[in-house]
Amino acid sequence: MASSQREAENSPARLGPLKREESWQRLGEDKFDLVIIGGGVVGAGTALDAATRGLRVALVEARDLASGTSSRSSKLFHGGLRYLEQLEFGLVREALRERELMLTTIAPHLVKPVSFLYPLTHRIWERPYTAAGLLMYDTMGGARSVPGQKHLSRAGALRMVPALKRSALIGGIRYYDAQSDDARHTMTVARTAAHYGAVVRTSTQVVGFLREADRISGVRVRDVEDGRETDIHASAVVNCTGVWTDELQRLSGGRGRFRVRASKGVHIVVPRDRIVSESGMILRTEKSVLFVIPWRNHWIVGTTDTDWNLDLAHPAATKHDIDYLLEHVNTVLATPLTHDDIEGVYAGLRPLLAGESEETSKLSREHAVARVAPGLVAIAGGKYTTYRVMAADAVDAAAVDLPGRPQPSITDKVPLLGADGYHALVNQADHLASEHGLHPYRVRHLLDRYGSMVHEVLALGEGRPELLKPLEHAPDYLGVEVVYAASHEGALHLEDVLARRTRISIEYAHRGVDCAAQVASLVGEVLGWSKDQEKREVEVYTARVNAERESQSQPSDEAADALRSAAPEARTGIIEPVS
Repeated sequence: MASSQREAENSPARLGPLKREESWQRLGEDKFDLVIIGGGVVGAGTALDAATRGLRVALVEARDLASGTSSRSSKLFHGGLRYLEQLEFGLVREALRERELMLTTIAPHLVKPVSFLYPLTHRIWERPYTAAGLLMYDTMGGARSVPGQKHLSRAGALRMVPALKRSALIGGIRYYDAQSDDARHTMTVARTAAHYGAVVRTSTQVVGFLREADRISGVRVRDVEDGRETDIHASAVVNCTGVWTDELQRLSGGRGRFRVRASKGVHIVVPRDRIVSESGMILRTEKSVLFVIPWRNHWIVGTTDTDWNLDLAHPAATKHDIDYLLEHVNTVLATPLTHDDIEGVYAGLRPLLAGESEETSKLSREHAVARVAPGLVAIAGGKYTTYRVMAADAVDAAAVDLPGRPQPSITDKVPLLGADGYHALVNQADHLASEHGLHPYRVRHLLDRYGSMVHEVLALGEGRPELLKPLEHAPDYLGVEVVYAASHEGALHLEDVLARRTRISIEYAHRGVDCAAQVASLVGEVLGWSKDQEKREVEVYTARVNAERESQSQPSDEAADALRSAAPEARTGIIEPVS
């Protein structure tokens, strides 16, 4: 084996089958400073924060990286314009600073500017009122790399967004935020943590807590793929499980300092040609705001905001949720959207902080961190954009249980994997394209998904030109991307690839079913699946899609949840609930 290939096999950031077995051995044998539970963006961010401070870190996730809320957001890095009206200035300032860091330093390959039109509907007062808010928005975060607000007449706004009814606005203001593929970003944060020495392992469920006298001293985990169990010893444990925070708290035997309430947010995905526009839109509703967000060849329309008290793993969208989104967006569109236009639907759960009683509860997007017992820290709330700040706070809170004093957080200076060299490669895209026989557009698309790791991806096509061809029923993606998902990015199941490493499950009307067999065959090569395993993966994925489709025609959460929860799990060893 050539030395460069050997180095690639042993790369700490390569979350492939060999690394998975090595990680299991390390979990049982090593003593860690921190064990982090939860592979969402906050857990991955906490692992990266701790590893770059020089701590020994393990991150375990029962399902897949970003398999919960962190793959089902509005996919925005934003300050939260509506939080200005709620006078949450600190939250907005913090989020805008994080947006700027992502765009310039941490993840310029993954996070991109995106424009929004704010349609004005009231004369005299609304334009100066909104302009004042946007002026604060433009200046609160300090330096910025996106353009400031631009005022438009009705005619100017309609030229920018011809899809709008003329009667839907009297003018408009354009402003900028940023967006990212949330699941890909979370996975890249986790891989970057692994690059800096963290042990990152998915399909690894916490089933108990270890104790020494009155303190938590680690966790017992179960490999949900094969049933093995082992103990992980650590100075401190950090609970980063989002909407599962209370469940893990019960498992630890302690009482939490805060409670987490799950709020369901549903989004729909429609083709780009259904809304003729050069810009996204933000629309006021009676309760909140509705976003129309450009997403490559699609638009994402969302979101809803309703309490959810059912299955936390598989929140289900109902017909009522989808009708709500269509009804509200159609109030401004000249050509209404219909159910037939919808390519994808996804539902996620926001972990909102709630007080101990209804009277004192204040649901907030602020986050809370607490040392809930000696050796155990919990963090919850917050929003995707501020994950890095939350992670630093979690490690700071755990410091009291660590043997030495940890260094300060430095993740504001640590680019994610793929960021270094990205801008130069964009300039060299034409050369890279001709070298691999690809269209320059295709290479630019790959660069915006992998950054400078694009060389690793394309190298998998050497001697296998068929892998550099698009998937038959999902032509936005190449075969090498599927292979890379399993060989480098920790994908263990077909669903991991179709729903998170790629976004085929929401970007195509077939929701991944039509290309499931081809993708399973490619993944199976890397993971050593038999033909029977490939067939089972396709059957389980197809059943999941069918259950989701059926649940989306139901009138209530309970009916939708019953259908969605009945679908088989790819990870058959998951224990629910763990407490």
